[in-house]
Amino acid sequence: MSKQILQSIYDFTKNYNDLKTNLPLDEKNQNFQVVVKNGNVNIILSINPSNAEKAEKLVSLIKLGIEKLDGILSVNIATTSEKDSETKNQSEPRFKINAKNIIAIASGKGGVGKSTFAVNIAVALNQIGKKVGLLDADIYGPSIPRMMGISKKPVANQDKKLIPLENFGVKCMSIGFLIDVDAPAIWRGPMIMKALEQMFGGVEWGELDYLIIDLPPGTGDAQLSLAQNSKLSGSIIISTPQDIALIDVRKGINMFRKVNVPILGLVENMSYFICENCNEKHFIFSNKGAKKEAEKFQIPFLGELPLDKNLRLQSDQGKPSCIDDPEGNISQSYFEIANSLDKSLN
Repeated sequence: MSKQILQSIYDFTKNYNDLKTNLPLDEKNQNFQVVVKNGNVNIILSINPSNAEKAEKLVSLIKLGIEKLDGILSVNIATTSEKDSETKNQSEPRFKINAKNIIAIASGKGGVGKSTFAVNIAVALNQIGKKVGLLDADIYGPSIPRMMGISKKPVANQDKKLIPLENFGVKCMSIGFLIDVDAPAIWRGPMIMKALEQMFGGVEWGELDYLIIDLPPGTGDAQLSLAQNSKLSGSIIISTPQDIALIDVRKGINMFRKVNVPILGLVENMSYFICENCNEKHFIFSNKGAKKEAEKFQIPFLGELPLDKNLRLQSDQGKPSCIDDPEGNISQSYFEIANSLDKSLN
């Protein structure tokens, strides 16, 4: 159904031209991005500040027209301006939020447990008494909704800002709330940063002690731009211990150092597996690799986390370990890391 609605929107908007390029506002236009979920339409339109008045009229026409289409429940159109951001003081962060500490959770590659760590460290920080927000910036593979057990969609307040969805005391925002669960997020490069900007500035986060950002894996443009444009307190890099993963860890370390973002520590995930039969540790992906890398680069080593079946089940069921089994060894490791971070940052 969402695909049909999306096509009907583009069939309507292609009759209007982009004020920046004079090209039709269709699916090929890089300045025009449309996301539809359950009849709720979110649009990002890039404009030139000099055409602000014309853009306002264009937005009104488009919104009015889309609202008349079949199957539409709500329409939200956000305008962004690259030129406007470039004229600002370079030291001023483009992404602003009222948080005492903003921490990026990063990994050099996918599949190392970055999102699982982001969820559990956010919950652990909340459990020790902190006001915490969790931003799922992993545009291509948003998994925070599932891991946090949230299936609703956010609504806007009177100021047209989205109200983050909350569970286990943690405020959450993800592109996964706005698109269908099985729909691929096909985003063009410039649109990624505009979507992230909307999730920062277009969300009523309130006052936070910590904003935890689950970054996309790798060291591409999205990661670099987000590091440069948000006032990060620091980053935590997640890795498995084998050499092939550590190659990408080095890239991540060098990226954050290039943009002067402190590295708060390195975590070795899937460090070992405890067999249910023999109750002994098995080092499936080697061991101590991340710890040695931390020593080599002289950055803090925050600890080892095991490859654990229960942790996988908890993630699939939307029950973070720190909630489902707060007295367990894995949860205690997260609480130790949370307390260590809070002590080092405050």
